Amino acid sequence: MTDLDLTGRTALVTGGAQGLGEGMAQALAANGARVVIADVQDDAGEKVADSLKGDGHGFVHLDVTDEASWENATTAAASDFGGLDILVNNAGVEITSLITEVDPKDIRTMLEVNILGTALGLKWGLRTMRPDGLGGKGGSIINISSVAATIAFPGIPIYSATKSAVDRLTRVAAMESGKLGYGVRINCIYPGLVPTAMGQGLAADMASLGLFGSPEEAVAGVVELTPSGRLGEVSDMADAVVFLASDASRFVNGVGLPVDGGMGM
Repeated sequence: MTDLDLTGRTALVTGGAQGLGEGMAQALAANGARVVIADVQDDAGEKVADSLKGDGHGFVHLDVTDEASWENATTAAASDFGGLDILVNNAGVEITSLITEVDPKDIRTMLEVNILGTALGLKWGLRTMRPDGLGGKGGSIINISSVAATIAFPGIPIYSATKSAVDRLTRVAAMESGKLGYGVRINCIYPGLVPTAMGQGLAADMASLGLFGSPEEAVAGVVELTPSGRLGEVSDMADAVVFLASDASRFVNGVGLPVDGGMGM
């Protein structure tokens, strides 16, 4: 069994200043990777980078919707942190609404962060990791989709659509990378509901929309749909990212990995 040792590899984690991204960064560092936190939250991102186990970690400002910001972040990772071997496209936003009440401004925000941000991450990750890039050693890109891409859960129609798009982007990018000899594996995970700030906000929104009687009922509804009988934990998602970043998943490519306790089966 190949171990999960990431020593000597550099990982860039978008949205790494809090929530799932912070947990993924912590897990990657614990398994030996140099980790670059990439976020628009400079102070929080710096604090997370300082808290990581081991040496050589850092922070770069990144607005995932801005191409120049992506070029700067990937160049910094490759030039200042020893390369780019792992990219976790985690940054995302969820705005709850019934389909009859969707706001075009909110739609554009989710399209730009969740789809455009992931697409630009794939673009600059591949440009950096492929043989003629600044990294040049190949690697692994892990996109963060959602169980919302696999089930019809009320109140999150646009978010669900964007996370379905992340799945499609993953599969097409993996095929292109293989056909063009980039040496980069590309996969995504479908996290289930995790009680981070975003997850707790979603439960509260479900109640405010009248879909559940209370946030607690919304959480109970999710648990009832989950064969494992509980919500996800940050560590569940982080461990899946470490696996997909490591040589233990060396022949896993172009897939979506459910990390949802069976909710989306």
